[in-house]
Amino acid sequence: MITSLQNGYVKKWRKLKRKRGREKEQAFLIEGFHLLEEALQSDWTVEEIIFREGIDIQNEWQPYKWFQVNDAVFQEITQTENPQGVAAVVSMKEIEWSGGSRVLMLDSIQDPGNLGTLIRTADAAGFDGVIVGQGTVDPFNDKVLRATQGSMFHVPIYVGDIAKWTAELKQQGFAIWATALDEATSYQHLPPVTPVALMVGNEGAGVQKDYLEIADERVHIPIYGEAESLNVAIASGILMYYLRS
Repeated sequence: MITSLQNGYVKKWRKLKRKRGREKEQAFLIEGFHLLEEALQSDWTVEEIIFREGIDIQNEWQPYKWFQVNDAVFQEITQTENPQGVAAVVSMKEIEWSGGSRVLMLDSIQDPGNLGTLIRTADAAGFDGVIVGQGTVDPFNDKVLRATQGSMFHVPIYVGDIAKWTAELKQQGFAIWATALDEATSYQHLPPVTPVALMVGNEGAGVQKDYLEIADERVHIPIYGEAESLNVAIASGILMYYLRS
């Protein structure tokens, strides 16, 4: 059992709490039984499993490199207020474009909960990938990972420049729908199309003007009450499911 906060493994795990550390190690931490189960059942590589004293090692963990740690160590490496007592290190992997008919493009999404929900909803709606543009919160942030509820391991996540992705997708015949409040058409007046890339933007500023100008359609969702706008994850969910109809 590891009991020292100065242990080399503990120092490495602690670094994974920061983006710089994750990028250097090309790995990230997940917490909780559900996320671990989803990771183990996916094609992602689980490097190490860490469990707190008092937690029994599960049979399915036996083939993996695992460590038991005391409560102080576990509290040091995790970020939830009431951790379940299990965590794991998962290797990052470069995901190559595999094609598809529907993708979600994210421009400068800053709230981790929103990003996680967007990934989870894209998975639920059967989208073929999520393109995370510059200015968007790190998809390996612990809050993002928890909000995905495991969908991180099921839907391809591509990180890159939105303008370049848009140009490449257009060459492949994709229509680009971008959400906007001004000079936009209600989605209800547009028939669903495929292949299509749905572009949604920053919680406060929306999709950048440069990206709006290269979109094939600017779409909006009617507001019937007094709310100024919809949460980006809610709006995206409505549009993703509409594009499935």
